[in-house]
Amino acid sequence: MKKLVSSVLVASMVLSLAACGSSASSAAESTAASSDAASTAATAEAGEGSGAYTGTPIKIGGIGPITGAAAVYGQAVKNAEELAVKEINAANGSDVFEWKFEDDEHDAEKSVNAYNTLKDWGLQVLAGPVTTTPSLAVAAETANDNIFMMTPSASAVDVIAAGDNVFQICFTDPNQGVASADYIADNQLGTKVGIIYDSSDAYSRGVHDKFQAEAAEKGLEIVADEAFTSDNKSDLSTQVAKCQEAGADLVFLPIYYQEASQILIGANKTGYEPTFFGCDGMDGILAIEGFDTSLAEGLMLLTPFAADAKDEKTQAFVTAYEEAYGDTPNQFAADAYDVVYAIYQAVLAGNINGDMDASDICEALKTQFGSMTFDGLTGEGMTWDASGAVSKAPKAVVIKDGAYTAM
Repeated sequence: MKKLVSSVLVASMVLSLAACGSSASSAAESTAASSDAASTAATAEAGEGSGAYTGTPIKIGGIGPITGAAAVYGQAVKNAEELAVKEINAANGSDVFEWKFEDDEHDAEKSVNAYNTLKDWGLQVLAGPVTTTPSLAVAAETANDNIFMMTPSASAVDVIAAGDNVFQICFTDPNQGVASADYIADNQLGTKVGIIYDSSDAYSRGVHDKFQAEAAEKGLEIVADEAFTSDNKSDLSTQVAKCQEAGADLVFLPIYYQEASQILIGANKTGYEPTFFGCDGMDGILAIEGFDTSLAEGLMLLTPFAADAKDEKTQAFVTAYEEAYGDTPNQFAADAYDVVYAIYQAVLAGNINGDMDASDICEALKTQFGSMTFDGLTGEGMTWDASGAVSKAPKAVVIKDGAYTAM
């Protein structure tokens, strides 16, 4: 069963790649009933007749927190990267990628150490890091080394500003802030808005600032704007109380799920029941050990991925992931999966191989990402601008009956 699901998933992904190239029609006519056919379809698109990958495997590395408070993000990314690499290598009939993943515990210094460990291993392409602060530190290093870096989930604009070698597949913070305000206003989810954010965190601050500006444009009334910092986040009851006293009927939370869980617990203690709305950092709240997930019922968040979506591509991915890892993939997993497949498309299109040095690979990948279109789990028709930022449409989900449900 697992082998069948994997073959279907690879076929789905690579046929979506085939839709972008000049030989899309011929690739689509293939049934892709086996992994061999899937590999042929992918090759036909991405390389415009370049043939199956036959070069030396490219060393692709990942970095993220697989221990510590943010481990739910890093483990999801690690799993999805591993799954994608295994599928691609199996479909090709020989290894396209050699893959290694290092833990950074969501710490900037440890992330740089992890990057140096991967460099010693022979790193040629970096699929990571996962979180923003470590990515800021590592991006500067990759820019100095001219090693291609694509982060699945570090959304601060400053990450891609480090160099023209750095790309994102997730929304940037400004996009999340603007999209959140637009969604709340357009769907009339609240009339008086409170905000609770981490002013010491680049991700939270970036989303907050753009949300605040767009909310004013959309006519949303912000009645409370409450900050905390990383060194005083053990008790957020004051921030919750300020929102409650101001009469906020919607509270926007551009923060990570750990702090959000405290806010939900605090609101429940005082009987405060606004609509809570978050961004992609909220994904993971249902996996907190010991957290009463009923408190998250009705929580909304913007995310490019919903595991219960009914399209064939998503369902094949969810099934393969659950069978491999015994867990339902979150948005971070989907983003990471797309990172590997997008790099794969670019590798085939650019005739890139592991015999090239990392700097030459970087230049070739930059060229491909500057002109290609990619259809993935987290968006159709993804493109990248010169800054490395991705363009794709956001989606919203709501937690219903203890699970993420597409809206």
